[in-house]
Amino acid sequence: MEIRNSRIIITGGSTGYGYGMAQVLKAAGAEVWITGRNAEKLEKAACELKVHSVQADACSGADWDMLFKTVGNVDVLINNAGAGCRIAEVKDQTDEEIISAVNTNLTSVILGCRRAAAHMSARRKGNIINISSVCALYAWPAWSVYTAAKAGLAKFSKGFYTEMRPYGVRVTCVTPSWGQTEFNKAANIKGASENPDLSSKCTSPTELGNLIRNVLETPDHLAVPEITLLPMIQDISPM
Repeated sequence: MEIRNSRIIITGGSTGYGYGMAQVLKAAGAEVWITGRNAEKLEKAACELKVHSVQADACSGADWDMLFKTVGNVDVLINNAGAGCRIAEVKDQTDEEIISAVNTNLTSVILGCRRAAAHMSARRKGNIINISSVCALYAWPAWSVYTAAKAGLAKFSKGFYTEMRPYGVRVTCVTPSWGQTEFNKAANIKGASENPDLSSKCTSPTELGNLIRNVLETPDHLAVPEITLLPMIQDISPM
């Protein structure tokens, strides 16, 4: 697809990977719209990036309706909003924490995809990118709920791809691992986030942004249903 002048929505665009993607795609000439729940962070990021912003909660169907009405014909939807929520063993989590983790990391994406599907199938073109996590592929203690949500996102993306392919709409699930974002701190991840040298070798927001640009610029008759990005410093054994 031609990125220049295309309309792109990036959820969770005020920080981290979302910010990096917005920066790269704006530089490529796209009309970028970022969303988020924190109005102050969102406005600050939009001013820095010189992009549009809409305060919206990805878990709200009404907010999704408002967003698509505001933006109009959307060429690309990047479902980046998500959160580690509370990383703890299942027995130590409350019902509310579990429901919030699933809603934030899975339900929100399905709600956005539902709206995008209606718009893009009618136009018979478009790209949808869902940002998952390496947790969807492996198992670690205390990450079970988050893993379930992200694994669900990965499987949903595959099924959704089969639905949208006949309309000429491409769906890609991108699975990054350690990154130079606030996620490590928010989820209380030890290791790379505490070591500046190691952190510098993790995926930066702009590096992920460049990967997303490459996926979008894949010739229209080809698709990339899924892609995983791992820092070479991260040892996952067994793979």
